[in-house]
Amino acid sequence: MEHKLATAEKKLLVDLVKLVQKRGLEGENGGWKEFLNVYDKKLGSSLSDPARRSNDVLVAFLLTFKKKEDLQLIARVMQCGANRELIEKFKQETPDKETPEQRLVRLTITHDDYPGNYTFPSYAEDWYVTELGKKKSKVIKSTRMLSIDCEMVTCEDGSQALVRVGAVDRDLKVVLDKFVKPDKPVIDYKTDITGVTAEDLERATLSVADIQKKLRRFLSVGTILVGHGLHNDLQVLRIDHARVIDTSYVFEFVDAPKTQRPSLNNLCKSVLGQEVRMDGAAHNCVHDAAAAMKLVLAAVEKGAATLIQPTEEMMVAEKRRQEARQEAGKAQLFLHKIPHDVPSEELHGVLSGNFTLVVKPPKTGGYSTAVVDFSSPEEANEAFENVEGDVAKDKSGLPQKKAVLKLSSGLAVSLFVRKMVQDDSPCEISTSERARAEENNVSSKRQKTEDETEETKEATVNQREADKTKLLLHKIPLNVPSQELKVVITGQFTLEVMVIS
Repeated sequence: MEHKLATAEKKLLVDLVKLVQKRGLEGENGGWKEFLNVYDKKLGSSLSDPARRSNDVLVAFLLTFKKKEDLQLIARVMQCGANRELIEKFKQETPDKETPEQRLVRLTITHDDYPGNYTFPSYAEDWYVTELGKKKSKVIKSTRMLSIDCEMVTCEDGSQALVRVGAVDRDLKVVLDKFVKPDKPVIDYKTDITGVTAEDLERATLSVADIQKKLRRFLSVGTILVGHGLHNDLQVLRIDHARVIDTSYVFEFVDAPKTQRPSLNNLCKSVLGQEVRMDGAAHNCVHDAAAAMKLVLAAVEKGAATLIQPTEEMMVAEKRRQEARQEAGKAQLFLHKIPHDVPSEELHGVLSGNFTLVVKPPKTGGYSTAVVDFSSPEEANEAFENVEGDVAKDKSGLPQKKAVLKLSSGLAVSLFVRKMVQDDSPCEISTSERARAEENNVSSKRQKTEDETEETKEATVNQREADKTKLLLHKIPLNVPSQELKVVITGQFTLEVMVIS
């Protein structure tokens, strides 16, 4: 560990120290500030910004941690850093020297959606971050592959749980096919999609941690993980792995937007000349894992094109899928910018009516998201209207409102409630919303007229001058004590904390 820390990049060491501070962890000499007061008699904790400290100071502090769980956390963060470094090395490799397998890895990691979908909360204790081995050149040249696919169900608190995992090797040999017992009550088995029933899970005894252990021996020495929409599988497996080939990124339809990804079934029809399953049939994770591996082998060993000219039948099927998603989206709402420490069950207090809620855990940014399903578009619209606040547009032009949720602890947090699709027509905007918009418009015009007075102009100038002496800290997690915020900024200052109510 000492050698790894001593040779680590400055950014990684700074991130580690900040994470330790955020979690309130203490080494043999206490926390970060206590350590500085002992280690540096001259400056002490007056210079507490880790980014302004040398690598030697940061390493010395991190070496004071001896507890097993603290060392495990540091090891996970270090491994995540090594993975990021390897990904960057992949990108910088000269394309004419890469293997066919590595070319598909490159197509995956350079895809526009890769950074957002493959950023995981890997620092959490229940996550497994794969080790890559000491020889990076050997890792990059490795052609060993493993394809996986998972089936998930919806739990009572809205989270997704792994219930079955299948894996095949490069020779299409099944190396894993196991049911997994969820650790929370299940409200929707989605049997028509997953093929998994309550009876299947009654006999299941394995946990996610057990599956991680079974997969570890397959994920060493540069193994490439293969899958279709693989990030969803890694999320429920709680595995962070650097070398991946995602067939939903690699294979594309000609002239189709990047956001329109071909289904696994359509890819198999086009590239392999066969279907994975008949229309309407339930999934089988072993068959799906094998199908993804066959697609990759077709590109690697037979030179199959990754840019596909879809048939008319495929275009009709894709159009139906898009229309089905559009229709489903009308009966859904989307919650985003949910603080990571808000319990899933408390999110039901944001909306009115009857609905089911599926929560996606937070990524590195610390925010969760949730998809809310209603029985009809009318119920979804009514729930959206009942959220207090003005309607605005998100970056993609979808209607959303900023909502305030009061927690059972007495604290209040803010999050956003957004529609999943565009309103069909202006007539869908409720009378109350239109009246509110008109009132705001009149109010803003009146305010603009009043602001033209010389007195107000002078006040505005004074306020701007005053603001030059201020800084704003925002998106502060609720569980951070006010006194701890002073480590963020150096110098003499006063600090006022406000809680949204």
